[in-house]
Amino acid sequence: MQIFLARTQGFCAGVARAIHIVDKALERYGTPLYVFHEIVHNTAVVDGFRKRGVVFVDSIDDVPDGARVIFSAHGVAPEIIAQAQRKALQAIDATCPLVNKVHQEAVRLSREGAEVILIGHKGHEEVVGTAGYVKPELLHIVQTAADIDKLQIPADRKVGFITQTTLSVDETHEIILRLRAKFPRLAGPSEDDICYATQNRQDAVKELAGLCDLILICGSRNSSNSNRLREKAQQLGRTSYIIDNASELDLDWLTGKDRIGISSGASVPREIVDEVVRKIQDHFSPVKIHRFDNPEKTIVFPMPVL
Repeated sequence: MQIFLARTQGFCAGVARAIHIVDKALERYGTPLYVFHEIVHNTAVVDGFRKRGVVFVDSIDDVPDGARVIFSAHGVAPEIIAQAQRKALQAIDATCPLVNKVHQEAVRLSREGAEVILIGHKGHEEVVGTAGYVKPELLHIVQTAADIDKLQIPADRKVGFITQTTLSVDETHEIILRLRAKFPRLAGPSEDDICYATQNRQDAVKELAGLCDLILICGSRNSSNSNRLREKAQQLGRTSYIIDNASELDLDWLTGKDRIGISSGASVPREIVDEVVRKIQDHFSPVKIHRFDNPEKTIVFPMPVL
């Protein structure tokens, strides 16, 4: 058996930054420490912080007045920031810088009075947060290319778009093409503004699909970018499963498979991938491991002042 590890492994820079912020806050301030929503969408990371006393909440009302709270990597709407200020919370912002970039674009388009089309999954924390930077009467959320046909925007209106950063690059490309066909003067960022980690991981899965007959995606089921990786592998004709950790790997899946690809979402600790590899090595023999150079190894985002 051969295992091919995707070029992209371990945390992306935005996730690494957010986790480092919580680590440093625990060291400096101790508990109680609250985090609004999961700091990142990974079970192992969240459970690890819970064991250290971090309290994750889905409502600012659940944070005691004056307490310390961290906003997750997915970002929050301005109203959440205002609520935190009214409760005199000591807030630390762990929003990914790339998500902040989308927020800035949302504010710019909204101030210009443009109809703003937000491409993303309704209810996802990042989409909820980004939507808060657009005037409600100007906001339109679309999830698929088919949703574009339902948009009722007058032809004389200025129209712009922004995107959730963790979508499938190919899916987003199709939606943007449909938008440009319907709104020829469409304003918006370059498609290159989609999160670099999303792009790299999509490309890595495409590479694995050309090498392997089964692809395992390490990631939690509420992780958007992990699910998009599994979908991409399946679209390319490869059997694919998403697993949170090695215990979820059914070795029967690998029976009759000689070339196994392993990729992981941007919020997955590298050790989870290593544990999956060891489980396969313990059951099958011999196993040859193929590793590739990681294009993200030098990317680091600056830390805020805590």
